[in-house]
Amino acid sequence: MITVIGSVNMDLIATTPRLPEPGETVTGTDFATAPGGKGANQALAAQRAGAAVQMAGAVGDDAFAAEALALLDEAGADLGAVRHLSGPTGTALILVGGDGENMIAVIPAANGKMTAEDAERAVASMAAGDTLLLQMEIPEDAVGAALTAARGKRVTSVLNIAPLSDAVDRLAPLADIVIANETEFARLCGRQIATLAEARTELAALHGQTGQCLIVTLGGDGVLAARDGEITHTAALPITPVDTVGAGDTFCGYLAQGLDAGMEFTAAVRRAAVAGALACLKPGAQPSIPLSAEVDDRL
Repeated sequence: MITVIGSVNMDLIATTPRLPEPGETVTGTDFATAPGGKGANQALAAQRAGAAVQMAGAVGDDAFAAEALALLDEAGADLGAVRHLSGPTGTALILVGGDGENMIAVIPAANGKMTAEDAERAVASMAAGDTLLLQMEIPEDAVGAALTAARGKRVTSVLNIAPLSDAVDRLAPLADIVIANETEFARLCGRQIATLAEARTELAALHGQTGQCLIVTLGGDGVLAARDGEITHTAALPITPVDTVGAGDTFCGYLAQGLDAGMEFTAAVRRAAVAGALACLKPGAQPSIPLSAEVDDRL
């Protein structure tokens, strides 16, 4: 069983030929809305990967609330721990350029009202051996409380340190497994990383210090992972991206499902990497998350 504690958003997505420079206006080519939020995205990815998922979060009482939860509900996720609060549902304003890269502004709204008590209540419903999946798009007190409670329950905690904040320095050491992209990993190791070889060296050093399982997603350079003193590299699936929004969340959800199901570690990383790549082939965060059959076909 996987419990995801995190954000639930409505994504407002504009597509442009290229991303604008600061102060510049560009003419867009398309607009769409889709359910999003890093927590909800990862929950849906884990559910589509084959897990039984409980989503803990918060939405508002506006028109976006039901729509933001629609795909999770359709997939069969347990939404009993999602609170419905007075005020707006979280939103994300997303610009997607012609090369698939994106710029995102997030308005927390209901997500910002998640409390330590909410997190502790969600973890209290878990059993030893379950998997807890967290991100940094809800208040840090809630994330910290969940990680601390997970230790007492013998629950495996997985923390995706995105979006990056100063709280990462305090929270990352509390997790059993930490997932970062290259920018976030640079924060963890204290310097910018220019090459795959440098990333491997820094990852080995950090793993030696913390003993944690550390996973770094590197886009077209694949995935580096450190676990039990061993560093592994998983090559990226060659693709031409349409939209990279949600790729990292898809990776996290699929990885959590694989590990929760008892899959061998390197196989779980490889499956998650393929799922994340396939998510780049369609627009939107949740609509782009592949079904397990699609991922297994590519494997």
